[in-house]
Amino acid sequence: MTERRTALLERTGRPRREPVARRASLPLGVLRTARPRQWVKNVLVVAAPAAAGEIGRHTAVQLAVVFVLFTAAASAVYLVNDARDAEADRAHPAKCRRPVAAGDVPVTLAYGAGAVLGAAAIVGAAAFCNAMTGALLTAYLSMQLAYCIWLKHVLVVDLAVVTTGFLMRAMIGGVALGIPLSRWFLITTGFGALFMVAAKRYSEAVQLEGDKGTTRALLNEYTTGYLRFVWQLAAGVAVLGYCLWALESGGVAAQALLPWRQLSMIAFILAVLRYAVFADRGTAGAPEDVVLRDRALAVIGLVWAAMYALAVADL
Repeated sequence: MTERRTALLERTGRPRREPVARRASLPLGVLRTARPRQWVKNVLVVAAPAAAGEIGRHTAVQLAVVFVLFTAAASAVYLVNDARDAEADRAHPAKCRRPVAAGDVPVTLAYGAGAVLGAAAIVGAAAFCNAMTGALLTAYLSMQLAYCIWLKHVLVVDLAVVTTGFLMRAMIGGVALGIPLSRWFLITTGFGALFMVAAKRYSEAVQLEGDKGTTRALLNEYTTGYLRFVWQLAAGVAVLGYCLWALESGGVAAQALLPWRQLSMIAFILAVLRYAVFADRGTAGAPEDVVLRDRALAVIGLVWAAMYALAVADL
């Protein structure tokens, strides 16, 4: 009797428990594939309104909506990208732990979740924002999907596409609020993004020397010398653009204690130099880790933000 009961439990009990565990792990796996740690990049949606001094109670709500919409769009791209790159990711020392590559999330589910999030982002932009916001978000999704399918294999264009994605993040907040975008703002943001993207590629090339083609085929086409040249050039242009932007703003307001906007150039340059330390070492493969974990860079960033806020407030 005991043997029959044990056999019955084995036939009926285990199948019931395994699907429950599977269902519990799938949402977590999909969430991990959506890259919650990468969502910090979408804070860039406040860049244009902050630079223009247009952040208030009303605009904060609108920007929160834009942040959610862009996060949904970016997560959709991550899901599709991981579904397409599952095989290559299994050869990467770190990416092999991604849920799709590890087999925790089925490829079809990743594609389906990505499609739903992408469609929701576009519909949400049309419903809660203006037409230009919806158009920009649609362009972002189209460009990123083209990157996943084809453009990631085109030399130099891959760097331009990833850089443009960051630039679109910085633009969409201003577009949603109808704020004109300064040409110096676009130059600084664009080349600052290129600096980080090229530094990331350079770090990957350094860390995966000899195995570059198995994880990112295009890395075989780049030399470390070329990637170093790109991030150094981009850093220089970003610094120049920021300085011209700060100096173009004109004189100091009568009530201001100090020329905060001009002084913020010091903090900005220090931040670029500090990040360049990690780029030069080949340890800038995860930009979000560098930004969030390096205390000195965090302090410099806070000082810069304080100076710029004082400049915007004319204090």
